[in-house]
Amino acid sequence: MNHPRMLLWLFLAMLSLAACDSNDDEDTELIGNWTKSSQFEGLARSGAICFTIGDKAYVGLGTDGTDEFKDFWEYDPSLNTWRQRADFPGVARYQAAGFAVNGKGYIGTGYDGVNRLNDFWEFDPSTNTWTRKADFAGSARYGAVGLEIAGKGYLGTGHDGNTKKDFWQYDPTTDQWTQKASFGGDKRLGALAFTINGTGYILAGSDNALVKTDIWAYDPTTERWTERRKLELNDSDDEGDDYDYSAVPRMNGVAFVVNSLAYVTGGSNSGNLSSCWQYDPTSDTWTEKSAFEGATRTLAVGFGLGDRGYVGTGTSGSTRLDDFWMLAPNDDNQ
Repeated sequence: MNHPRMLLWLFLAMLSLAACDSNDDEDTELIGNWTKSSQFEGLARSGAICFTIGDKAYVGLGTDGTDEFKDFWEYDPSLNTWRQRADFPGVARYQAAGFAVNGKGYIGTGYDGVNRLNDFWEFDPSTNTWTRKADFAGSARYGAVGLEIAGKGYLGTGHDGNTKKDFWQYDPTTDQWTQKASFGGDKRLGALAFTINGTGYILAGSDNALVKTDIWAYDPTTERWTERRKLELNDSDDEGDDYDYSAVPRMNGVAFVVNSLAYVTGGSNSGNLSSCWQYDPTSDTWTEKSAFEGATRTLAVGFGLGDRGYVGTGTSGSTRLDDFWMLAPNDDNQ
């Protein structure tokens, strides 16, 4: 007579345990803690440019949607403060490209609201001076990527009236540009780029109104491009080869490197994104981190200093932003 009741209680208990397991999975917290950093002291803007030299970061240029800027600022993480440096001497612009090589920063290309540009400039933080260098040898453009690999600068992709995939090397010792093997993927605008252990990486961006789902590694010694795992859902029958990186692709996001791992956040893909992903080039794997906690945005800047990453400025809808956020990648989300 009691068996039906016992079976009912057992069934309910099993449902309760299943619900607890499901809730535990849903409540699993992602690692990485975002906190507010010192607010950028220049005017709110999008399409700015940044690079790091030593233990400091440099941010400048950009637009507020009406005017373009040429002011330039230094961030010191030890003091958590900004200091204004010498204004950029070229025409004010946004969506420029740049990199830092051997203790000096380089900025060029971009858009001044009317013209696409190809001039190129060097910043020496020790003297707080700018020097005009050889113009970028490719076509005038905006939305390109810039990166440093093994003491040389590289600049490529972007838009010159048409979307591009050419790739150029700059040698600061000779002040000369040399065209290298074109980027291995399709043409693109608003891509992401970073360098880890002597290898350059370019990924995502947009072409023909589609956000790209590939990532490529560039070896400067062989001048070869190698495609890494697609940024897609891979539901393979092969054991251990299932992954879902379909939330990584975006355009006009930010990428930065901390302790030989890359981080991608911000940007847009059918709407602005707050997700943050960590890339390990050794295993060619992506791991989701805690989502960016500021307003979702595009055309922001991001950089890594020490064991922290920083993201700031950008545009959210029609609003330009001047906040900065710091990521401690290995801390619990609080």
